[in-house]
Amino acid sequence: MTLPALLRRTTVADQSTLSADEQQLADLGYKQELNRSWSGFSNFAISFSIISILAGCFTTFYFGWNNGGPIAISLGWPIIAALILVIGFCMSELVSAYPTSGGIYWWASKLGSVKAGYYTGWLNLVGLIAIVASVAYGAATFFDYSISRFSESWAAGYSLERVFVIFLCILALTALANIFSSRLLAIFNNISVWWHVVGAAIIVIILLFFLKEGATHWGVTDVFTGKVNNTFGLFGSGDGAVNGAGTDGPGFWFYVLPLGFLLTQYTITGYDASAHLSEETNGAANAAAKGIWRSIFYSAIGGWVLLLLFLFAVQDPIAVSAGGGGVQVILDQALTPQMSGSVLLIATIGQLFCTTACLTSASRMLFAFSRDGAVPGAKLWARVNKAKTPVYAVVAVTVAGLILTLPALWKVNIGTAEEPIYTVTAFFAVVSIGVLGLYLAFAIPIYYRWKKGADFKQGTWNLGNKWKWMAPLAVIEILVTSVYFILPLYPAGAPPFMRGFLGAPSAEEVPFDWKSVNYAPIVLGAIFIALWIGWHVSAKKWFTGPKMTIDLPAGVSSADEIGLEHENKGFHQPPQG
Repeated sequence: MTLPALLRRTTVADQSTLSADEQQLADLGYKQELNRSWSGFSNFAISFSIISILAGCFTTFYFGWNNGGPIAISLGWPIIAALILVIGFCMSELVSAYPTSGGIYWWASKLGSVKAGYYTGWLNLVGLIAIVASVAYGAATFFDYSISRFSESWAAGYSLERVFVIFLCILALTALANIFSSRLLAIFNNISVWWHVVGAAIIVIILLFFLKEGATHWGVTDVFTGKVNNTFGLFGSGDGAVNGAGTDGPGFWFYVLPLGFLLTQYTITGYDASAHLSEETNGAANAAAKGIWRSIFYSAIGGWVLLLLFLFAVQDPIAVSAGGGGVQVILDQALTPQMSGSVLLIATIGQLFCTTACLTSASRMLFAFSRDGAVPGAKLWARVNKAKTPVYAVVAVTVAGLILTLPALWKVNIGTAEEPIYTVTAFFAVVSIGVLGLYLAFAIPIYYRWKKGADFKQGTWNLGNKWKWMAPLAVIEILVTSVYFILPLYPAGAPPFMRGFLGAPSAEEVPFDWKSVNYAPIVLGAIFIALWIGWHVSAKKWFTGPKMTIDLPAGVSSADEIGLEHENKGFHQPPQG
């Protein structure tokens, strides 16, 4: 039976010829359901938009500053970015071989087992939903910051409730954008690339040449060697001064400083979007692969330049620490209120683009996972409208993101009663859940690809023999980073039995407070327990992994048995970039 005949048994009736993309998708067991209208640039654009140096570099800058200081940012960023690029190369090879919206989940099922696919899919889905929530909440926060620079009355009326209302509006608007049109989304993402490039360039120019009167640039030595321990009691941290208390010894180098590297790990994530949008991309076997690694590479360069300029703009490092370590404190020190507000507004708009792209990626993952029957209510989430958009999946991700962010209404004072410093601990928990979910999901198919060895059938874009060292390095980086994401961040959130190890005040000096706890390990543990129970009680009885949506002839159990030879179609030529 020829491939066109096979596909005519599905909804692709009256089609005498099929594109190379449709042929490869059919070989994976799926008919073309989504609108394949995205170019290679649009595929790159969505991952570049989700990484968004105007989002992570702004919203989690405080984490790098408080945990390590300048060296965690100036030196930590390029080191961790290089390791993430290795992860990206491994994923590029996988998507070239298997360009399907299921992405990571599909790869784990194909290379590992149905059980591996089940866990990978849920980790990926939870991670994507958490990323949607965290980026949308970060955008709401920075929108509030932006308006505050132009209006004193607005600044005086700050409240977590107001930020949450803005967050709700952002979620609603991005959901509408995702529902309206897939083609419109591609245009949004193309615009987003240029907004990020031009916007970041404008910010760099402002920080180089338009400091307010009396402001100067920080020294190179401070930027590349300065250390800060602003953890409010871990390992003898003091007043947040550069090279001050708590910035020497193994506790700083092996606990505090690596926590600061999480700024990079959080910012450069979500690039699996290129895989989730592969069924909507022309020339997906090459375009999606390039979309992944190029989005990481260019974001790494742009983000590093941006972060260095933030550091050079520091005027009073102790005041930055006292203000919580946020980038907005630095901007207020170095720029006029209007100029600071303009920079924050540029970043906020970039974060809105990022939220839209994140929701697109998450909804496609839910669509693909539901198409294979893995999610309660699967038939609903897998439905597409006349424009071939998974509307119900978009709505489901939006609502789930809203629910996940409800704890952000809890305000935590990590300072003193006399000098309060308020933070939203729950926001970091959402960030951690997102990064942990995504990266652990990335590790599983990369591990199985390494285990498969030379038997893995490479696609048009591949690593040659470099997978032998890249794959294990990628998995090790993910596992080590994941450990740091679940560690206590503040003395009040550390269990009493850990106080001595952390060099933190005793429970009598700083009582344990549940509001200061890093909830990421608790939530992640609950997720694993729920998945384990769900698998053993129910899922293993009915979940069979990826389900084909093409009809096969009698006696044939898989699309591979049709004998579709992609080599003859040019699908397994040497890498093209």
